Amino acid sequence: MRVSPYEQPRIWKYLLLAFAVVIASGSLLYTNYLVKNIAQSERTRAQVWAMSIKQLLSSDDNDSYTYPSAVRDSLTVPAIVVDEKEDIKFVKGLDSTKTYIPMVASPGIKITQKYDPEYFKKQLTSMKGQHAPIKISIFGKKYWLVYYKDSVLLTQLRVFPYIQLSVIAIFLLVAYTAFSSSRKSEQNQVWVGLAKETAHQLGTPISSLMAWIELMKEKFNAEKDPLIAEMENDVRRLEIVADRFSKIGSRPVLETHSVYDVVKDFVDYFRVRVSNKINFEVAGSPSLKAGLNIPLFDWVLENLLKNAVNAIEGPGSIKVSVFGSKTKNQVIIDVTDTGKGIPKRKFETVFRPGYTTRKRGWGLGLSLTKRMVENYHNGSIFVKDSELGKGTTFRIILKAVQQESLVEAEA
Repeated sequence: MRVSPYEQPRIWKYLLLAFAVVIASGSLLYTNYLVKNIAQSERTRAQVWAMSIKQLLSSDDNDSYTYPSAVRDSLTVPAIVVDEKEDIKFVKGLDSTKTYIPMVASPGIKITQKYDPEYFKKQLTSMKGQHAPIKISIFGKKYWLVYYKDSVLLTQLRVFPYIQLSVIAIFLLVAYTAFSSSRKSEQNQVWVGLAKETAHQLGTPISSLMAWIELMKEKFNAEKDPLIAEMENDVRRLEIVADRFSKIGSRPVLETHSVYDVVKDFVDYFRVRVSNKINFEVAGSPSLKAGLNIPLFDWVLENLLKNAVNAIEGPGSIKVSVFGSKTKNQVIIDVTDTGKGIPKRKFETVFRPGYTTRKRGWGLGLSLTKRMVENYHNGSIFVKDSELGKGTTFRIILKAVQQESLVEAEA
């Protein structure tokens, strides 16, 4: 399948996105590997701490306290030791300001202190949710349980890669947006300049052709000759095309026109320039009016009708219906063909630059059509419905100028 130049940047974007996902996945996997190793190391230290407590409780020799005490005091992870009834016996690495609650007393009364039960209850619940306890035997048949939780370093390490990737993603998004905007602006300036220069270059030969046609009419007395009339129509069409290119890059002026009349005039011009196997029909009311720039709106109709003609293989029909809605103050134009249809998953894709089903197509027609309808006429265009092998309906919605003149019709 041939890849158009407009599809290539999109493919590169997908490849870069896939590469970014691989890097992010690798970073998360390596961080998880480090987290597991540190977590295992902390559990080992917690086990050693538990054994040091057991050693201190079971030893009667004061001289043997030195090493177990040093081991006990070296633990860096928060821990709580409880007995069989879950009464707290020892704590380590917790907030010292939460260890007790000062009781306010009157003068002459001794101040008593006690543990903060709510604080330790929350800490113990948190530890139970993180790790399985370490069981140590105390005084024969009795046992204590050592609960602990991750250190601050390990907790930060778990979160750090997500913060890091988020910051990098935001930076790349901002940089990509700025770069794309700058690049698109430069491209637009080039295309606008090229379009205006093309319109300027077309002006001279078009004027000459109009003059030659007038001379032919006078010389051969052919004022009503149908062939010369069609030649004149084509030259006027060239004038319209040149006018379109000259207006690229500037805001077009919208004037109030009968939508039905504009559509019918263009369809009448277009029908004699395609196969006579295709039947054209225009339905609607001339009273429906909207703000239009005729050269640009004719371009919209031309792209839709050409797209419909290309979709029809053999005999077929194209119907353009113009109707309105009083409740929404809209003028609606449906272009329906009996062509090969569009898959439902492609309803949005057909408007993207580069999408085409023709071997020699550039995939710009419907993309330009959408831009002219939405950006220049403040309307909308979409695929209303389509069925493979039966045909497609494109719908254009414009804001009506005169609401009282709208004719209600079935959508």
